Amino acid sequence: MERVHDPIIFENVMDGINLADHIVATYYMNDRLEGEKFIDHFKLIESMAIEGSTGTWEKVAEDSEEVRRMLSGKVVGYYELPAADQFTKCAVVQIAFPINAWENNVPMMLLSIAGNCFAYSKDLRLLDVFLPADLVKNFSGPKFGVPGIRELLQVPERPISLHIIKPKMGMTPQETGQQVYQTAIGGADMCKDDEMTSDTYNNNFRDRLKAVMENIDRAAEKTGKKMIYLCSITDEVSRMKDKAHEAIELGANGLLIAYSVGLSAIRQITEDPAITIPVMVHNSHMIASMKTISWPVFTKLLRLCGVDTTLTPTFWSSIPMVSLEEGIRCQHVAQAPFHGFRKMWSMPAAGTYPGLAPVLMAEYGKDILIPSGGGMLGHPDGYTAGAQAWQQAIASVMEGIPIVEYARRQENNPLRRALEKWGYLERPVTPWLRVAPQFHPRKFQFE
Repeated sequence: MERVHDPIIFENVMDGINLADHIVATYYMNDRLEGEKFIDHFKLIESMAIEGSTGTWEKVAEDSEEVRRMLSGKVVGYYELPAADQFTKCAVVQIAFPINAWENNVPMMLLSIAGNCFAYSKDLRLLDVFLPADLVKNFSGPKFGVPGIRELLQVPERPISLHIIKPKMGMTPQETGQQVYQTAIGGADMCKDDEMTSDTYNNNFRDRLKAVMENIDRAAEKTGKKMIYLCSITDEVSRMKDKAHEAIELGANGLLIAYSVGLSAIRQITEDPAITIPVMVHNSHMIASMKTISWPVFTKLLRLCGVDTTLTPTFWSSIPMVSLEEGIRCQHVAQAPFHGFRKMWSMPAAGTYPGLAPVLMAEYGKDILIPSGGGMLGHPDGYTAGAQAWQQAIASVMEGIPIVEYARRQENNPLRRALEKWGYLERPVTPWLRVAPQFHPRKFQFE
């Protein structure tokens, strides 16, 4: 007897599969057929599970029970959610894929969990990925991460400030180096090329790297600390490893790669034993997929592939792309215990300014790297004062002093000037433990 829904695909629960050798993808699905009161959601999900593994829309003879048991996707969770109307099915779905279908192969892994499935459901989002031990053993995670970069910078506890070199392109190597020098003497811990920075008519990575590192060394003679420069090596995959090796030979102490090169290409750099400096991934290319793949999934995969730090969306930025919770969840995923890997730095980014430091630190903690371009370089008193303002904003939180009070001190004029230009933010509070405002406790003021 032929069943409507293949038992091999459906008669599974999370507790019943071998979690050591299955990757588990969790999806949100919202599917609507106008005018159709009978919707078989399982048939749609069955198609997704098979399409991501063994089969196609029409079963062929060689697609046997044995093949499906060994290699097909298995539904291990279906959790129906309230739907908008009778013509809609909404659910959270979990599908397990056996990793012996593709072994140690990131591109093939992505085809299983984030490939043709998006053609089946009009409103589908990959929410999370469980990565099993038999897969993760092939990866080493970040070489530096939080502890390694702290050691390099000799900054044991506070957040790290980072100068984003601006404009994105057009400066000469000498202009770039001079800009970095000014933020370095102001106390910025790191700097990076913009993700759009590449070789142009008046600039190339070799000359730029030389100019920037010379100015970093010049600043270190004054400050006693050496800034890390994340030099962009984003390029064709066939050229990128050679470019990384050359950058190290020229004195680079950090590398920047854009996510557009792909996870496998990133992994080729991070797992190369000759590349012994931190690697950052700029993930702006991921924005194109944010409606179909949640940002914490990207964060987990980047950590798996050995990235030391990556940008994180924040609700308080100039580009609030994701919800408050999804942004903060990226930090959780970057720094949660994960197969013994080092913690990866989160970088709450886009349009940050010194007055935002208390909110970012309250939400993300101390193990964050705060990047700033316009919010540092746009300071009314110049680039050095912009870098100083960030250090003072961070210090105010570390010392437990309200940022406005800290800025009133005479020695903290750069912070005061930054607050006068950009202001500061007080994070709203949602009092979930009280039913109505009239029952909220009031703070007692001592005379």
